[in-house]
Amino acid sequence: ADPSGSWIYLLNGAGPELDISACGPPIIGNFAGVSLESVDINKSVKLFQILGFKVTMGAIEQGWICLANADEFTVSLMKPFACPHLFFNPSLTYFNSGNNPAIIAKVRELQIPITEEITHFSKDGSVDNIIIRDPGGLGFFVFND
Repeated sequence: ADPSGSWIYLLNGAGPELDISACGPPIIGNFAGVSLESVDINKSVKLFQILGFKVTMGAIEQGWICLANADEFTVSLMKPFACPHLFFNPSLTYFNSGNNPAIIAKVRELQIPITEEITHFSKDGSVDNIIIRDPGGLGFFVFND
């Protein structure tokens, strides 16, 4: 496990092949990566760098940092309580380049329970970001970027 307590599995060889062609386009937007809160972000960064990840944005001093591997899979690491919203560890993050109002409307139309409606980042106090959860507790951050 990394210092945040999230398990990391290393596979020798290729991983399982998944056929998701019948799933259609994602409802909640563009997948950006996994978000982890870490009690020792410096150790977490070192671990992911050993695994071949490179820093792509953010800074430990800002309370968050993103790392990506050669396949552009992204891991966002945050210090505890760096986010002004609920944080489910681990979480998947979806950034939608301003398309969140339409995505939030679709989530509501499909009656997917919203765990938290976030207004912190909007200038007018509107809900422009949401958090949903799967039955196992995994968080999904559906955010504008």
